[in-house]
Amino acid sequence: MNIAILGGSFNPPHVCHVLSATWVLSARPVDEVWLMPVGQHAFGKGLESFAHRARMCELAAAPLNNVRVTDIERRLGGENRTIDTLQVLDREHPEARFSLIIGADILQEAHLWKAWDVLERDYGFHVLGREGYPMPEDQDFQVELPAVSSTDLRAKLARGDFAGCEGRLSLSVMDYIREHRLYNIPGGG
Repeated sequence: MNIAILGGSFNPPHVCHVLSATWVLSARPVDEVWLMPVGQHAFGKGLESFAHRARMCELAAAPLNNVRVTDIERRLGGENRTIDTLQVLDREHPEARFSLIIGADILQEAHLWKAWDVLERDYGFHVLGREGYPMPEDQDFQVELPAVSSTDLRAKLARGDFAGCEGRLSLSVMDYIREHRLYNIPGGG
């Protein structure tokens, strides 16, 4: 079984995450996509709780077949590096062949990743375009995601700009954020 991992903070998960999973399932030799929320961000970003982010991932992925959320990073605890997490997944699922879904922006950060060369060699990447970032020259197709940013969404939510989040967050995720008053949304959200 070929499983593509889409890791991230998912703080919050937005439509580009859903589009990424949909594209990989449709256009790449992949049987499943697993959304993998980080337990603790390796570069120190502040996050909503793992439980909230995992639940929002489940809600965002609910309309899709063959997409699930893995809690591997929560189970491992602490700050994890992708290579270490994938090696645990390899041991837990010896029947699976894992790969990674990344945005072209991540290619600019390759030097910050532990064992990037091993990730590239042993797992491989499904690279999706991001506005303002070049695609790999050896990739003969181009898929560019809309310009949606979790950072921007958090700022809009904190200002109570729910209209500015429309079309960028799934309705179920937006409802969950309001219900649980995440991202410092103002009263009455």
